[in-house]
Amino acid sequence: MYGSQAVASTNDLKNGMVLNLDKELWAVVEFQHVKPGKGPAFVRTTLKHVLTGKVVDKTFNAGTKVETANVDKRTMQYLYADGDDFVFMDLDTYDQIHVSGVTVGDNVNYLLPEAEVVVATHEGVPLYVELPTSVMVKITYTEPGLQGDRSTGGTKPATIETGATVQVPLFITNGEKIKVDTRDGRYLGRS
Repeated sequence: MYGSQAVASTNDLKNGMVLNLDKELWAVVEFQHVKPGKGPAFVRTTLKHVLTGKVVDKTFNAGTKVETANVDKRTMQYLYADGDDFVFMDLDTYDQIHVSGVTVGDNVNYLLPEAEVVVATHEGVPLYVELPTSVMVKITYTEPGLQGDRSTGGTKPATIETGATVQVPLFITNGEKIKVDTRDGRYLGRS
């Protein structure tokens, strides 16, 4: 084992932890400790390849040592899109970093100019962008609702300022600001 590598036991796994398996980085999406009636305990995991997004299931014996990756998470401000990249600025050092659209992924649907996000890097390579769990966005277009629609509980599509579409209650109108869950695009309420 060489000096700078951090090692953890599979008993210490947490969601979001990044593992270095065979020189590739995998983020723990889910894990479950299993104690069968017979045989040794084990840990069932779902891992997501940090760079490609590929998801795999992997099982470890309980207590197995795994190498963890040193992930640097910094609060950064989104500045602008540059081709297929997105430019973020470190709020402490004012350094700017380009993050590929592939790395930003579906977060682009809720990425507003000047938004503060967490950018995770490993040895200078951007791994992922973490948004706040909810954002306030403006409705740029939605069909008008009908009078009396407040009680039916129905929804309609609405386009928000980033260009993404979310489902909103029928009484929401153009120009309103709404709160949206960035994890699943769910409407959370009006501002």
